[in-house]
Amino acid sequence: MPVFQLNDNEISFPLPTLADDDGLLAIGGDLSLERLVLAYSNGIFPWYNEGEPILWWCPKERFIIRPAELHVSHSLRKFMKKHEITVKQNRDFADTMHRCRVKREFNEGTWITDDMEKAYKNLFDNKLAISIDAYTDGELAGGLYGVSLGKCFFGESMYSEMDNGSKIALYALSKILAANNYVMIDCQFHTDHLESMGGVRISWEEYYQYLQEGLHPEKMTPTYNILPT
Repeated sequence: MPVFQLNDNEISFPLPTLADDDGLLAIGGDLSLERLVLAYSNGIFPWYNEGEPILWWCPKERFIIRPAELHVSHSLRKFMKKHEITVKQNRDFADTMHRCRVKREFNEGTWITDDMEKAYKNLFDNKLAISIDAYTDGELAGGLYGVSLGKCFFGESMYSEMDNGSKIALYALSKILAANNYVMIDCQFHTDHLESMGGVRISWEEYYQYLQEGLHPEKMTPTYNILPT
């Protein structure tokens, strides 16, 4: 299946179902606010390395956490009872995202480029992204950030400065989202860590229903702005 070349001057995407078996859908375009909102609204996200053209992905199998169903292990509950835990929402979005970048660069490489940092800060400035940071005994322990559209949260990355830092941040996020009737945390790709906390694999069809429920509860019909095929 061909990978579509995006036009920099046109904010549009191919149908998400046209992604190849690995999930790659399109190449090119930009990280403008309008394009990012359109992408996430249709289950598409950018993921690429520094120096490469922007790659847009839409895996056919999705991995999500239902906020009310987050699993908290006995050891994590014990840890949180033993320590003073505090959480801050939107403490410093740019700093949280940069900490995620630094941790990934040091350990395994990262897709969080300078352009990505600018683009997601723009989403945050337009109230379309949030960050969560957790503190253990007054010390910054970890955090995460992601895109928030309607009642859907699209997780981007996490970091830990101390034991259980990112887990506590994810726990806090799930409580906040559940209280606000969010339908899902989109984890994009499977990891054992997220599966241990309640992540589940679902089909594209089920994922699309979550998108419609979270973004367009008044109508359950596609809203794609598509390229000609």
